[in-house]
Amino acid sequence: MTAHVTPALAPSQDARKRMTLDGLWQFKFESDADWRSTNVPSVWQSEFADLRDAFGKGVYRRRFSLPQDWADRDISLHFGAVNYFAEISVNGQSIGTHEGGYLPFTLSIPSSVLKAENEIDVSVTLPSADATKYPQFPFAEIPHGKQSWYGPLGGIWQSVTLEARDASHIKHATANADLASGAVRFDLDLSAAAVDAEVRVLVHGPDGALEVTGKGVGRTLSVVVPRVKAWSPETPNLYRADISLSVAGAIVDATSVTFGFRTIETRDGQLFLNGAPLYMRAALDQDYYPEGICTPPSLEFLEDQARKAKELGLNTLRIHIKVPDPRYYEVADRLGLLIWTEIPNVQTFTDASARRMRETMEGIVRRDGHHPSIIAWTIINEDWGTRTVENADHRQWLAETYDWLKALDPSRLVSDNSACFPNFHVKSDLNDYHYYRSVPERREEWDDITKQFAGGAAWTYSGLGDAQRRGDEPLIVSEFGVWGLPDPSKVLLKDGSEPFWMETGATWGDGVAYPHGVQKRFRSLHLDTVFKDFGSFIEAAQWYQFANLKYEIEVMRAHPTIVGYVITEFTDVHWEANGLLDINRNPRVFHDQFASINSDIVIVARPTAWSAYAGDVLEVDLSVATGGASIPDGATIRWTYGHDGERVLPTTAANAVASVGVVPMQMPDTDANRTLHIEFEVLSNGQRLATNVLDIALYAKRSRANLPSIASKDPALRAFAETLGYPIAEPERADVNLVHALDESDIEAMRHGARYFVIADGSVPTHRNLRTDIPAGEKLYREMTIDERDMPVGIDQQLPGIGLIAREGTLWRGDWIANFSWIRRDGAFASLPGGPLLDLSFEKVVPHHVMTGFRTFEYAGPVHGGLVIGWVHKPAVTIAERRVGRGNLVATTFRLTNAAAGTDPVAAALFDAMIATVNQSK
Repeated sequence: MTAHVTPALAPSQDARKRMTLDGLWQFKFESDADWRSTNVPSVWQSEFADLRDAFGKGVYRRRFSLPQDWADRDISLHFGAVNYFAEISVNGQSIGTHEGGYLPFTLSIPSSVLKAENEIDVSVTLPSADATKYPQFPFAEIPHGKQSWYGPLGGIWQSVTLEARDASHIKHATANADLASGAVRFDLDLSAAAVDAEVRVLVHGPDGALEVTGKGVGRTLSVVVPRVKAWSPETPNLYRADISLSVAGAIVDATSVTFGFRTIETRDGQLFLNGAPLYMRAALDQDYYPEGICTPPSLEFLEDQARKAKELGLNTLRIHIKVPDPRYYEVADRLGLLIWTEIPNVQTFTDASARRMRETMEGIVRRDGHHPSIIAWTIINEDWGTRTVENADHRQWLAETYDWLKALDPSRLVSDNSACFPNFHVKSDLNDYHYYRSVPERREEWDDITKQFAGGAAWTYSGLGDAQRRGDEPLIVSEFGVWGLPDPSKVLLKDGSEPFWMETGATWGDGVAYPHGVQKRFRSLHLDTVFKDFGSFIEAAQWYQFANLKYEIEVMRAHPTIVGYVITEFTDVHWEANGLLDINRNPRVFHDQFASINSDIVIVARPTAWSAYAGDVLEVDLSVATGGASIPDGATIRWTYGHDGERVLPTTAANAVASVGVVPMQMPDTDANRTLHIEFEVLSNGQRLATNVLDIALYAKRSRANLPSIASKDPALRAFAETLGYPIAEPERADVNLVHALDESDIEAMRHGARYFVIADGSVPTHRNLRTDIPAGEKLYREMTIDERDMPVGIDQQLPGIGLIAREGTLWRGDWIANFSWIRRDGAFASLPGGPLLDLSFEKVVPHHVMTGFRTFEYAGPVHGGLVIGWVHKPAVTIAERRVGRGNLVATTFRLTNAAAGTDPVAAALFDAMIATVNQSK
């Protein structure tokens, strides 16, 4: 691999003096009349509430004086990063400009400009989308990443330093290290005065001991390190090269660079790190922080989050379309995390924006290429900024940029376009793809997409005749996940107030991503009658997130052709609440348990159903995925739940799946419905290699005694009820009438006291309500014409006043922003196993429709089941009671007749509970 160092970022020695300019500066925004104080490094959006969304120009100013021992040296000013266009002057004299928001730059200060007391002005322009105001660099044509999601970021957001150095100095150094031979070639960029200076290199090993030295004259110097120790997440061995420059026997400049020996490659559909199989267990990290937004609070903060990542079982973080503070990579190097880094995207593809993306990538490689933790680059994310589906020129640029980047840095993998439907790859080292589904709502879709992807689906590459697909690119699901929610009390500011981002997100997901007021919405919907309190709801939402990730990881691990995944995401980012940690890096409730399903060896238990009756035999397809590890000879898998068992596992290589086969499991007897935990462990010579748990909703045998009578005009419904043991009667004598939809005769019957159970599962066409007989817009009683058009009647105006809407094509569908679907566990529903939120045991009956037309007060009683989206928005109903005349009904959108009567315990239990509810109501 290649190691690089920017000397101004490396540890200084006596030959080079440094002074930090971090701290308080004066600041004036273009709209300000007066100066105010600000911290550097920071962005003005994090410092000032009135500039939270501000594009434009801000001026930073501070004074400094030089130490006396800096006399007769070259003085330079170094910036870690400034977003976006910086104009720098000292004592009123311009010393240079810089365009680009993510990379370091250094400017020399002429001695003629310097005084005893000096003043620096840094004018920073963050352009808006107004191309008439910013014709040189409108926002859409600059690399900006997720500023388009979470808000603009303008200012000096990384450290500023003054540096005194000799006229003979090292401008830049690279170290090309070869793992196989131990050879390291140092390439130096020297100042003009240093061309004939002597260069000396001392290479220290991971333990600090001197390994090898070398010296010479010129810009290239090579050494061979004996007995090389490879760098990996498990053994993050780092070497340090101290590089000095001498003139006439005296050291005039010195710097240091750390590097590691490691290789990353692909072949035969696999990833290999240092020649050993690698299974990528990654999370997407957007590199946002609770107060500084893009500026990390401290090195210790970065170390803490890296340790938490490893506690979660992660071995990789994918830095998402952002160039982080260089300390991020330094921590990853030391603590052992692999990194996949991306170019920040543009919005509009032009010659200028394409040039800026390449220049940014070249600068990333120059600044960060010495970090052994970085193993992969991404050029484009999800076709953002390009239009590969429609534009052949963009596809050609993508392939050419892949070739250019591989030539620039052959030591790392490159993804040309980290793709999602409908875009694709053109030429790439990785066949990675993004897709989101939630379970149990979209379990079958997740399974189907994953099966297609694992089988090498054609849709991941261009089908337009220009794909350069080798066929053995490793398959990685590089984005997937689902929302949980953070505990708002844990992200409050020190003064107890809400962070500013709680009032962002309103324009995303039709408003469901807006956090502010979440507790008020929770209370107004009387969800404290469903969950014990708001804290219990947050905990349940996080366990729902875990259940989704667990299921989806296990499905991927069952396919040996998939060799990695990237969870969205490592931490919450403002309103986007799908992190494994919240934005303050507080763990989710499942933190300590997560590594059991996010490790090399994972037990995959796939039952034929997630519910069963006591005494039944449940078949479980059991396998063990190995990831980057292997299963040794003689290892066993054991399960415990009252009826225990054990099997010997076949010896299995890395990145494979050892099939145990279908195991019949006898369900224990039970008098009451409960959740059965089946615990699994893989053992080898007394050592536990893996554990996992399979939860089954265990139901007691149904009682058929004293069931109310049922009438139904629908033969299929009548047969369904009869199979469940309900006596069948004529409508006028039945306790409950069972229908899929209502007509005028049903409404009339309820007016006279009839009870109805409506299974509104969409199997019978209606007019977006529960009625089959009244077309949408029919004038029921009074005519009204407006602008020569008949005034339509709303869907909730026809009795019983309930709308019926298909979830498909709406935010109620359940994909990325989670639907939190619940049943209040009281009354006839109290015996259902599990918590209020739906789990996998409901997967056969999950509603494909929701009901509307309910007021908030009804959630305290008549509404027994429903859902909310994201930060408790867009409530909808899945089970509810309603009075009609002297009668009443219970309506549900659960698909209770989806399976044969009596074969699904959940469907039968829900059917029984709803019949009991409507029969008991008055």
